[in-house]
Amino acid sequence: MAPEALALTNIDALYGDSHVLHGVSLSLQEGRLLGLLGRNGAGKSTTMNVTVGLLPPRRGEIVVHGVVVTGQSPEVIARHGVALVPQGRRVFKSLTVRENLSVAGRRPGRGAPVAWTFETVSALFPRLRERQRQIAGSLSGGEQQMLAIARALMANPRVLLMDEPSEGLAPQIVAEVMATIRRLKAQGLSILLVEQNAKLVFDVADDVVVLNSGQVVVEGPAGEVQQNAAGLEQHLGIY
Repeated sequence: MAPEALALTNIDALYGDSHVLHGVSLSLQEGRLLGLLGRNGAGKSTTMNVTVGLLPPRRGEIVVHGVVVTGQSPEVIARHGVALVPQGRRVFKSLTVRENLSVAGRRPGRGAPVAWTFETVSALFPRLRERQRQIAGSLSGGEQQMLAIARALMANPRVLLMDEPSEGLAPQIVAEVMATIRRLKAQGLSILLVEQNAKLVFDVADDVVVLNSGQVVVEGPAGEVQQNAAGLEQHLGIY
């Protein structure tokens, strides 16, 4: 079995008095893609926020490539090779495309599968090179999603978290985004993918975890989980 790129163990997380995650455990193996599924409010984005240090867990442990990062700041966790493509893209709308990429730039650490620079992300997303002097807020939704992914790659992560990358995009752009995810996976990047669209996840994931009410209710290799019609219907409303 490949070494763990990311492991969450018995994570409890709260927003104020609202207990959102209840003993969540998941494991992302190096060079693999783990899909995280669940209905709205299941705890998917909270899991991402806990992983990158935006929300300290109340209980449990987070390990990145063998290093315990529980309770560390987002900056420290980023230095250990974790980057987030946030839900809703959240590009710096008043900056140019090139400036968005420049502010995220970080030298690749040991073990990074690819050295990401403006040149290499431009090769992945040629449209960003064409629009490098354009203000990010004037880009289309699909272009902003490409920029959000490219900005995360500029941090040269070993673990990439992607939160609803297909949200609000036209089908053709979704296909482009998913092709990019496949390419990144083929290059050896370890990816945790949150998606509402289960079909997209099953098309690309090696392993799948399903959350319901902040708890892991189904997990396993993607092919096996996809065959679990009763579990998918119960927890996702699909079969």
